[in-house]
Amino acid sequence: MTTKTIDATNKKLGRVASEVASVLRGKDTVAFTPHVFADVKVEVTNASKINVDDTKKRTKMYKRYSGYPGGQRELSLEKVTEKKGMKEAVRIAVRGMLPPNKLRAKMLRNLTITD
Repeated sequence: MTTKTIDATNKKLGRVASEVASVLRGKDTVAFTPHVFADVKVEVTNASKINVDDTKKRTKMYKRYSGYPGGQRELSLEKVTEKKGMKEAVRIAVRGMLPPNKLRAKMLRNLTITD
């Protein structure tokens, strides 16, 4: 198992998330195979120092749905970072960039984010 550290200081949220997703999938290795789990741990440091514009904080909306009528909830990036910190915004962004298959949960377990 290899570990890669990514410093998020003064980088955009999407750039960091795409880099992390690529490493978690194993695309930076020579033996990349899409259906095989790459045993790589990724550590993102300085998540609180990510560069996000004020307009993006207000306008970026995260939606979730409980499955019940009227159960759709929306939270802005500002509210998410206020409640759970920038770590949760990075985790959501990386999750959205990984393929929606059985390997996604395994890949996300190998992601650690520190402020």
